[in-house]
Amino acid sequence: MREHVESVELRGALLRLRRATGLPVVFGGLLHEGRALRIAELNGAVTPALQGLAISTGSGLGGKCLALSRPCAVTDYPSAPHITHEYDGPVTAEGLRSVVAVPVVVRRKVRGVLYGALRESLPIGERVFDAAVAAARDVEQALAVGDEARSLLASPPGPPTGPSWEEVRQAYGELRELAPRVADADLRERLLAVCGRLETASGSTGAAPGVALTPREKDILAAVASGATNATAAARLGLRPETVKGYLRSAMRKLGAHTRTEAVAAARRAGALP
Repeated sequence: MREHVESVELRGALLRLRRATGLPVVFGGLLHEGRALRIAELNGAVTPALQGLAISTGSGLGGKCLALSRPCAVTDYPSAPHITHEYDGPVTAEGLRSVVAVPVVVRRKVRGVLYGALRESLPIGERVFDAAVAAARDVEQALAVGDEARSLLASPPGPPTGPSWEEVRQAYGELRELAPRVADADLRERLLAVCGRLETASGSTGAAPGVALTPREKDILAAVASGATNATAAARLGLRPETVKGYLRSAMRKLGAHTRTEAVAAARRAGALP
C-alpha cells in the first residue's frame, strides 16, 4: 500500500512536470527499503527500454545524481564526458539526448530521482530545470507527510497525566494537520481514528452532549491549542485565514466561548480535544 501511494505521487509529479515544460519524456523511480532505484514511472516513452531499469549509485546520470544528492544534466547523453555509460543502450533505444536528473531528498536522504529528457542535443533551459526541481519538491513533501503520518500512527497514546500529556496533545494537533493532506484514503481514516482515540483518552468528565464540532472546527481548535495564529493555522491546513476565522467563530459559538483560550478549554471539557 505504501509503495502504491508513493508511486501515485511520483506519477502525478512527472505528469505535472511534462505539462509545465513540454518535455517529450519524463520518468523516475523511488528507493524502497534499501533496494536499488528502478525506473518505475514513464510518461512519453515510445519504447519499454527504460522500464524497470535499475540505477546504481555513481553510474550514469541518475547514479551521479544519487551519489552527489544534487541535480545533474547532460546536453548529449551518449557522448557526455562526466558520466559513466552503462545505460547508453536503453537511453539510445529511447532516442534521448539532453537529460536532467533531480534527486528527491527527504531528511537529507535521497529517496528517488526524477528525469526529464529531450530527443535533441539542446541545453536544458533554466525554466525546465526549475520545474524539475519543483516536481521533486512535490514528491519530497508527499513522502515526508507519509513518513510523519506512519510515525504518529506507530506511537500509542499515553495516559492523560503528567508532562507527557502535552506531547500527546501536540501529536494530536499534528495528526489533525496531516490527515487532510494524505492522499491514501485508508491511511487518512486511520489517522482520524487515532485522533478519536486521543479524544477519548483525555478522560474528560465535563462532556457537553449538545456540542457537535465538525472535523474542520476540531482541526482549527487543535491548531489554536498549539499556539498557532489564524494565519499560521491557515498555512498548516491549506485554508484561507478568513476561512479559519469562520470555523473558529462557529466553534466558539457552539462551545459558548468568548475567546480562543476559552474555546480550547471548553472543547477539552467537552471531550472534543485531548
